[in-house]
Amino acid sequence: MMSNTVNSRISGFHKMTPAERLATVQRAVGLDGASVEQLGKPGSLDLHTADHMIENVISSISIPIGIATNVKVDGRDVLVPMATEESSVVAAVCNSARQCYDSGGFITSMSGTLMIAQIQLVGVSDPKAARIRILEQRDKIEEVCNGCDPMLVRLGGGFRDLEVRVIEAEGGPMVITHIIVDTRDAMGANTVNTMAERLAPSIAEWTGGKVYLRILSNLADRRLARARATWTLDAIGGEAVRDGMISAYRFAAADPYRAATHNKGIMNGVSAIVLATGNDTRAVEAGAHSFAARSGRYTSLSTYEVDADGSLVGTLEMPMPVGLVGGATKVHPSAQAALKIMGVATASELARIIAAVGLAQNFGALKALATVGIQQGHMALHAHNVAMVVGAVGDEVQRLAKILVEKRQVRQDVAAEELARLRGEG
Repeated sequence: MMSNTVNSRISGFHKMTPAERLATVQRAVGLDGASVEQLGKPGSLDLHTADHMIENVISSISIPIGIATNVKVDGRDVLVPMATEESSVVAAVCNSARQCYDSGGFITSMSGTLMIAQIQLVGVSDPKAARIRILEQRDKIEEVCNGCDPMLVRLGGGFRDLEVRVIEAEGGPMVITHIIVDTRDAMGANTVNTMAERLAPSIAEWTGGKVYLRILSNLADRRLARARATWTLDAIGGEAVRDGMISAYRFAAADPYRAATHNKGIMNGVSAIVLATGNDTRAVEAGAHSFAARSGRYTSLSTYEVDADGSLVGTLEMPMPVGLVGGATKVHPSAQAALKIMGVATASELARIIAAVGLAQNFGALKALATVGIQQGHMALHAHNVAMVVGAVGDEVQRLAKILVEKRQVRQDVAAEELARLRGEG
């Protein structure tokens, strides 16, 4: 882990050039020269590396990486790399984190680093007895699982528990075995899938049934990251703002149509860090949304309440299956540089930072919705994209974006007309 003396409160960071920001981050966290060189490349993945990551490679696509400032997690300031194409996401985290910085920032915790693999058994006439027969083999199952990855066991991980469920499905009952494995600093998909594959023939033999699927579950509810933060009335602008945000949260808690967009806002922050660190965005997203529906009704992942002092308290709890080893996290040099910037030493620490940023992103969206509306800040940044689409360059981008925002018409046709006027062509 890097030094704890990082200060995430960087004045004027958003006004710097990209090169100046990178140099500032380098000085702040002591980033090594190789990482600085990697992050300074226009397209940060060489084709040789890309060709060994996926099949049929022809090129790679670059997504902007921004740095969220003002973030304090468990008393430690951290600079957070976020990879996203969406305007206002990074800015929202910076602003939200600044507003709770003086009240302690984000307090986080983790339920553990356990992953689940499922083994599907069908074709047994006595499914309840088959369940018991599998449970009787717990010691053998532990031996087989741990034998698949002795290194994981030496690192303190390995098999932890066994669950067997009988579920009613179209076509008859299924017996579903869950092996629960501590994967430590790996996300663990390959590890638990290998264990499930190795166990499948034995489960069929013990029960007389037929095994089909042997694969992990992305509903990683044994790997929950939690974050909470307090925003004082002075920090957020008074009781009216607080009460509007509480009302917005209650709307999301009660209505799945609102909850879908509410949770998407959380994932704007979460997925940006997951992507920047080379982790599996689809796995995290699938787990988040299935967790939000675990009661049988899709609802908000976050909660908001008022404490005894009248401050707004936000909390977030969600599955966070991310790792520091394996997959693109180890292969992609920009992912490695992102991890160095954050100074994380364990997968749990990374997961907790991601949860904190998800809560910050959610707070920012709720505050905007409860006050000026989501469009004002979002469209101000989106105007820069529209300006570039119609051909604005250099100082024209800022000038044209300002015109579009003032006219409240952030559209390509309007942008083209205004650009022509700027250039004296119309």
